[in-house]
Amino acid sequence: MLKTVNQRVSLVLLLIAIFYLIFAYKMPSFPYVIVDADLIPKVLGYLLIFLAVLLFFTKNDETDEQKAKRNIPKKEIGMLFGVGGFILLYIMFLEILGFVLVTALFIYFCSWFLGYKNHIANALVSILLPVSLYLMFTELLKMNLPSGILPF
Repeated sequence: MLKTVNQRVSLVLLLIAIFYLIFAYKMPSFPYVIVDADLIPKVLGYLLIFLAVLLFFTKNDETDEQKAKRNIPKKEIGMLFGVGGFILLYIMFLEILGFVLVTALFIYFCSWFLGYKNHIANALVSILLPVSLYLMFTELLKMNLPSGILPF
């Protein structure tokens, strides 16, 4: 039944989509709104189901070249786990330290970990990007982002 990688991946994606939709339907609905907050998550869940079904029925025979591309070197697996660790740290400290500080630290250290050596440019980007995003969200869109330990 599961002859190709696409079929195995599509079943995993289908399970993820079903799990995702269960939680999307648990979101509270509000009585006096035209478009509710749960619309986008439900649409994305059904889109993922649709794409998983398309992937399952795709007629794509794997060549030896495609199989060779799937092999990930051990060094890159370490990089993937390292970036995953950075993401987990970002999630853990976002509320405590605030959006600007945690995002700046994440961008700087993740770029450094991935091999970017220009520390001045890295520092400028890691400071200017979160500050500009924070100002756009708080001033223009009037949305609250975690300020954390910073006084603004």
